[in-house]
Amino acid sequence: MANPTGEQFELTRGNARAVVTEIGAGLRAFEINKVPYLETFEADAEPPKAAGQVLLPWPNRTKGARWAFDGEPQELEVTEEARGNAIHGLVRDKEWELLEHGEWFIRLAVEIGAAPGWPVPLHAEILYELAPRGLAVTHEVRNEGDKAIGFGVGVHPYPRIGDVPTDELTLTLAALRVRPYVADEQLPFGEEIDVEGTDYDLREGRIVGGLDLDTAFGGLTPHADGRHHHLLSHGDTTLDLWADADFGWVQVFTPSDYPGRGRAIAIEPMTCPADALNSGTDLITLEPGASWRGSWGIQVDIR
Repeated sequence: MANPTGEQFELTRGNARAVVTEIGAGLRAFEINKVPYLETFEADAEPPKAAGQVLLPWPNRTKGARWAFDGEPQELEVTEEARGNAIHGLVRDKEWELLEHGEWFIRLAVEIGAAPGWPVPLHAEILYELAPRGLAVTHEVRNEGDKAIGFGVGVHPYPRIGDVPTDELTLTLAALRVRPYVADEQLPFGEEIDVEGTDYDLREGRIVGGLDLDTAFGGLTPHADGRHHHLLSHGDTTLDLWADADFGWVQVFTPSDYPGRGRAIAIEPMTCPADALNSGTDLITLEPGASWRGSWGIQVDIR
């Protein structure tokens, strides 16, 4: 059986190391001084729970795998069979083309062709750049078709701080609003609400233990640098998962059964929330020939 993630591309810079996969262009590992700052998985395994994957041309779910483009109904492949949805886009299982690979960087590309369910072709590239204490990831998407189309981008990292149990970490989100799911349906959503006075208020930091989230947060407050900063901390160590302003949403997921780890936390920068192909909420619209670029990354600070 072929390796489900294809070739493994290693990046090193100083004491930092990362591994990027050929299939899906996912981020399989990130560590500094051999301390893991990202949940990982075996090279010959399917990424568990979408770990490290690129979510394009939409993140999260499209309800019923159906949406409309220019008034024409579109039917996507159902990729979440239990709920009948299309989940996490079209590129997770694609082989990305290697464009360039240096010691501390790699650039890959993929074509999203016009097909049933997705009528306008896109060209996408991703650039991973390793730094001594961090990693920057830049996405670029170009409309190769003859009609404008809206799309979204997301990523699915599971950050950690070494071997510290996930429930002992503190999560801080500069989010003013929340869009919780209804029970176990994942779609539809409950009414979007302000976090003030609710258990979803994470602006001052909350211990992950006791949180049970698969939840989209919006109303993100940018830092003075114009970026959004989502923090995990423990003791003297803070992991800053930052994202450009276009990543105006963040999904937080706290499963209890990540393979080999148990409790884990995903912090997923997204340019739009779930079912945006239907709602239109915060879709990025590209005219023919136009491009979009956006970045996110991880920075580890130890006092």
